[in-house]
Amino acid sequence: MAIDLSVLERFPRVALGHWPTALERCDRLRHALGGPTIWIKRDDCTGLGGGGNKTRKLEYLLGQALAEGADSIVTFGAMQSNHARQTAAACARLGLRCDLILTRMVARDDDHYLRSGNVLLDQLFGADVHMADDAEAATECYRRLAAAASAEGRRVFTIPAGGSNATGLLGYVHGTMELAAQARERGFAIDRIVVAASTAGTAAGLVLGAALAGIDAVVDAICVYKDAATTTAEIRRLVTEGAARLRCVAPGEERWTVTDAFFGPGYGVPTPEMLRAVSLFARTEGILLDPVYTGKAAAALIDLIERGEMATDRNIVFLHTGGTPGLFAYTPVLAESFGSRSSA
Repeated sequence: MAIDLSVLERFPRVALGHWPTALERCDRLRHALGGPTIWIKRDDCTGLGGGGNKTRKLEYLLGQALAEGADSIVTFGAMQSNHARQTAAACARLGLRCDLILTRMVARDDDHYLRSGNVLLDQLFGADVHMADDAEAATECYRRLAAAASAEGRRVFTIPAGGSNATGLLGYVHGTMELAAQARERGFAIDRIVVAASTAGTAAGLVLGAALAGIDAVVDAICVYKDAATTTAEIRRLVTEGAARLRCVAPGEERWTVTDAFFGPGYGVPTPEMLRAVSLFARTEGILLDPVYTGKAAAALIDLIERGEMATDRNIVFLHTGGTPGLFAYTPVLAESFGSRSSA
């Protein structure tokens, strides 16, 4: 049974984004691929620090932080983390100190990757950026920051990587209810939702939100960070914890699928399928995907349609989770793949 947004009103929330984000019908993309009607939920256009899905999570996470009297935020991510960049932007807006612990997870040491894209924006937003070679170094860095905060009398609120916990996923319960209202207004039923899955909070929020909003759709979680078994376990855990937080019944696992078929050699490592997806979305709809998350998720969407898994009278929604600044960190790969179209 559908439940309205009042279920979320008891949780602290701070306004950070521009809502609702657009729901766009992509007819040129559909013409290129055939198959069902394709809709893109433009959560790359959330209005905070370059946009992206983490804005929804941060509204609840930082709402809780402020309610607890925090004045300092610490969070974690990979070097080109979209979550870190949006956290830095949100902290700048709210006047909170922001420490980002970024781990070197991709085997690259060129200036494009180390100094541009999200890393550049982290610094522009005024965050203190701490680089760590591995998880152990990241943990030690966190201990040092926590000790320094204690000595200075600051109150630290720690956000997990990706903002993925029972508080952060509330952002996507809210976002899925927003999506449900848009689909009703446009007069169509959503049959499937495709989303990139890394730390799994967005996917879990979509699963729980779809059940609460009365959307009878399967959520296809496309692995971009860990393998399918690990990602499935994380979605299961977060859905269970989120349902307990909302005091509702957790939806069954028939409500989602998980695949790592488009993951490639590893996190942040380009694949031919990703490059094709980035090019196709750009040249049919003028929509930019990123190489790490949405590019690989879009590759799965393309494959699903080209294999004829959905009838032409169905509707599929692609959740665009953002990440556009990350394109610039992959300039050498993109330039080699797409070449120059300039003329004198």
